[in-house]
Amino acid sequence: MSTERSARNLALVGPNGAGKTTLLESMLFVSGALPRKGRVADGSTVGDHAPEARARQMSTEPTPATFNANGARLTVIDCPGSVEFIHDTRAVLAGVDAAVVVVEPVLERMVAVAPLLHFLDEIHLPHLIFVNKMDRSEVRWRDLLAGLRSVSQRPVVPHLYAIGRGEDLAGYIDLVDETAWHFNTGAAADEMPMPEEYRDREAQARQEMLEALADFDDELLEQILEDKPVDPATVLRDLAQGLSADRVVPVLLGVAERDMGVRRLLRAIIEEAPAPETSAERLGIAPEGPPLAQVLKTYHVPHAGKLSLARVWRGPLKDGAQFGGVRVSGLFEVTGAKSETIAETQSGTIVGLGRMEGVQTGDVLGGSEGESRHLLSMAPPQPMYAFALHAKDRNDEVKLSAAFQKLSEEDPAIRMDLDPETRETILWGQGEMHLRVALDRLRQKYRLDLETHSPRTPYRETIRAGTQAHGRHKKQTGGHGQFADVKIEIQPRERGGGFNFANKIVGGAVPKQFIPAVEDGAREWLARGPLGFPVVDVEVTLHDGQFHSVDSSELAFKLATGLALKEGLPHCQPVLLEPILAISISVPSDYTSKALALISSRRGQVLGYEAKADWPGWDEITANMPQAESHDLVLQLRSMTQGVGFFTWIVDHLDEVPERLTRDIAAQASAATA
Repeated sequence: MSTERSARNLALVGPNGAGKTTLLESMLFVSGALPRKGRVADGSTVGDHAPEARARQMSTEPTPATFNANGARLTVIDCPGSVEFIHDTRAVLAGVDAAVVVVEPVLERMVAVAPLLHFLDEIHLPHLIFVNKMDRSEVRWRDLLAGLRSVSQRPVVPHLYAIGRGEDLAGYIDLVDETAWHFNTGAAADEMPMPEEYRDREAQARQEMLEALADFDDELLEQILEDKPVDPATVLRDLAQGLSADRVVPVLLGVAERDMGVRRLLRAIIEEAPAPETSAERLGIAPEGPPLAQVLKTYHVPHAGKLSLARVWRGPLKDGAQFGGVRVSGLFEVTGAKSETIAETQSGTIVGLGRMEGVQTGDVLGGSEGESRHLLSMAPPQPMYAFALHAKDRNDEVKLSAAFQKLSEEDPAIRMDLDPETRETILWGQGEMHLRVALDRLRQKYRLDLETHSPRTPYRETIRAGTQAHGRHKKQTGGHGQFADVKIEIQPRERGGGFNFANKIVGGAVPKQFIPAVEDGAREWLARGPLGFPVVDVEVTLHDGQFHSVDSSELAFKLATGLALKEGLPHCQPVLLEPILAISISVPSDYTSKALALISSRRGQVLGYEAKADWPGWDEITANMPQAESHDLVLQLRSMTQGVGFFTWIVDHLDEVPERLTRDIAAQASAATA
């Protein structure tokens, strides 16, 4: 197997606004891949090149960039920071060698990175942290490290130590070789004498770093115990081994906007991040065998068609290769919106595959039988938010299905359903921003203008009491007429009992051939009860009736049954039911009281809460909540938890709607069908 041994594949991840796109731009600039840097505010960066991203000045999909730096071939993928696009980020993380977690130097914002760090630990992906925007923070470096340690399950190991802070940020001390460096805006740092006032701080920080590394290196531990000097080569070796094994999390710092610390970050990536063959070995991928690739992201590119961004786990891979009968129609090196055609690529690269029809994000291509089980598979997260939608122009309805198929290929976390009860087309996603971006793509790429509103709640109704009802349908026209007469008993059933039909006709009052028509008529009429919603948990018993030997028919008995139910149901004390969700809300413990209040404010019932397993400092709350109150729950939950709160849900049962709300809901249903 030929491998790109000097290659590294990285994902830039972190909370929204941390500066990932600016960092990628700086990486490209300082490595010479860009003659001039773009700016997010100007919409001129390599990342965030999509119209919907530039309009919002935030990443809305992963953007790859492949370039040379210090003799290595790097592919760096700038991933969205918003939790609403988390599936795209997770799909990319399945195929990279390591992640660079970009954070801001704000203690209050450290909680925002906790779910991401937890996920990286869960999938055992090596990761390091780059603290960006250090010129905007007055927080002491050791306090920032303490904040990171509070949200990381892996030991946080400082690689550098900041000299100064905020506007007085002067440079850093490299704890590997104990050298001091002075920052220069837009240029490489210069070595400088170690500031005297930092000698003790540096020594303490380096000792802490060595002790963390010594937990995994007995030789280093012996040197520390014997108070022997530790040479930089040993430190660098242990950092690389610790990072590759996902045992430690090195921390670097800088200011990407001013190119400060970016060169040192690139050096750390090349020297310490795991090589492609190391990642393949970690996942149990054999070095020899047929080509093996994994699709990390799907794009539909204007005028070029479908492009599948894929990690080549085992090569070589050539243009025109076949994967299960699907031909690679073009092999590309992708940087932002630009794609450069290549003829062949080796193991350990991330490339674009052209026009792989039928291939989806997450698909494993090629390899031997059963090899796909070694690779991470990222199922789309449960949807949290929904719009009901329809095309402004009815003629566009036929285009919607085909356009959505392409949209869902690009973003599998988007789902579209047709609600069989409300007859609404429902667009599901992770939040309002997620769905707004999807609507923008449908408009810009496929010329579809859609109108949206909140989905209707699928209410039900049932009855509290029983009654006897009589229905007669009689109509005389020229020729045969229509006649049917039924007497029924309507009774409530236990909650969840559904519909039941019973036949107690004796003596042939209603002929056997018309009995099924009575049941069908009851089912059809119960689809809309006196309050305007389907009736459930009801038993209808046919106990008497009349027929005419010539004029009776199945249709006549259906209509007579409907008349009987129309007469009888309003006398059965009809009551409105609403679906109740069983939800499980996860929040940092500092926000637990707010989350409890949020549940109560939405007619929810808290069932209990406890510490969330394997999530230090987090709580998990279980509750029941009416579906009607949950539509924008995720928006308010994220707003009060710095975007990190999340929940899972299932429809659990039906319960009565409070009487004060029933009239308004019934009136709205009546108006909607008027």
